[in-house]
Amino acid sequence: MNIQSTAQRFSTIPPRARGIARVTVKDEHGRTRLTDLHQAGCMKLIFPKRFRPDAEAVLVNTAGGITGGDQLSLIATVKKDAALTLTTQAAERIYKAQDGDAGQVTTDIVARENAQLRWLPQETILFDRAALDRKLTINLAETATALVVETLVFGRTLMGETLSKLYLRDRITINRDGKPLYRDAIALNGDPTVHLARPPTADGAGAVSTLIYTAPDAANHLAPIRTALPKTAGASMITDDTLVLRLLAPDSFLIRSHLIPILDRLTNGCLPINWRL
Repeated sequence: MNIQSTAQRFSTIPPRARGIARVTVKDEHGRTRLTDLHQAGCMKLIFPKRFRPDAEAVLVNTAGGITGGDQLSLIATVKKDAALTLTTQAAERIYKAQDGDAGQVTTDIVARENAQLRWLPQETILFDRAALDRKLTINLAETATALVVETLVFGRTLMGETLSKLYLRDRITINRDGKPLYRDAIALNGDPTVHLARPPTADGAGAVSTLIYTAPDAANHLAPIRTALPKTAGASMITDDTLVLRLLAPDSFLIRSHLIPILDRLTNGCLPINWRL
């Protein structure tokens, strides 16, 4: 697998970061291992020691958040027969930005034949007057499997935070064997509480999580997952081997409390430990 990460901030100060990271597929013992790494700036990749054949990479933004003018990108290739979990050290924070100056975040991942990908970032927390333009693109080989989670939190309810203005463009694109498998997009501009209050949108929820699981055993998980879901969530099979879940909750604590048991099930109890800290 190959991973590249870059981050750059354009403003009156020098660029915040530039980074590149590379890892190989497997060694002679069949393990996914890191063999070469180069990185710089606020984007860091940490590779915890694993006692299993798969690899785990933890993405760390040492700047502490994203604001207007920031540009962050991650490029990863999970090669044939390799297994990689990508996660984040903590929730990402999107801070206040000037009008017309959205932070840019792009993630491009390729999973090749028989590869196993788990894209499990922790929550993205949006603060008042935040501006974010984000795109996640995943290209899967026909025999690759993937577990993908993205969670948005519109202010921290327990901290009494409210959002009066927000710019958000968030897109998820998943292709399999060159053909569309999943498409999702969120676009908010203005007072987010007005949009989120609408029943077809979020019915007043303050956090939303999207989960996509594509694997031969996906259909076996549908009934147990539906049984465990609250009334503000739903799960369906969009193909014979692809399960999609949408979960709404008043705040990030409740959404995580519902999400973690599902992720434990779909990762066979191997959810990254930083999710529990």
